[in-house]
Amino acid sequence: MSQAIAIEESENHLQARSQSACFVCGQDNPHGLRLPFQRQDSGEMTATWTPDPAWEGFRGIVHGGVVSTVLDEAMSKAVAATGSQALTAELRVRFHRRVASGGVFLVRGWIVKRNRRLIEAEAALTAPDGTEHAHAWARFLTLPGASARTAPAVSSAS
Repeated sequence: MSQAIAIEESENHLQARSQSACFVCGQDNPHGLRLPFQRQDSGEMTATWTPDPAWEGFRGIVHGGVVSTVLDEAMSKAVAATGSQALTAELRVRFHRRVASGGVFLVRGWIVKRNRRLIEAEAALTAPDGTEHAHAWARFLTLPGASARTAPAVSSAS
């Protein structure tokens, strides 16, 4: 389930293809985060993440760009789980609390709304006690010519 999506151009159309070298979820990337996402019955994609000190911006605090990347991946996984081939078109992240390296966090991503070409999703990074440390909102644009099965949006309390 932790297959990454690679984008390839074929016959003038972009296509998303699974690959195992993704920086966030790829198990074959020796420099990556190797997050193993799991699909929940609700449709949410989740992973447990313990950030390494190597990803710090300031001492003891994980770089915001790394946190943003993890949240983007959770939403991307939720989109891909519906069979949709889409790319992040817009990403917004709100940081509520510092994300400490060595801490244990739950990453969740879910779809909020979808129409013909646009999929809106959200993601949250929470501590084991449920305290939210960061929240993200994104819009994904489906690739032209890509087929996808229809799946309902997932609502999640955050």
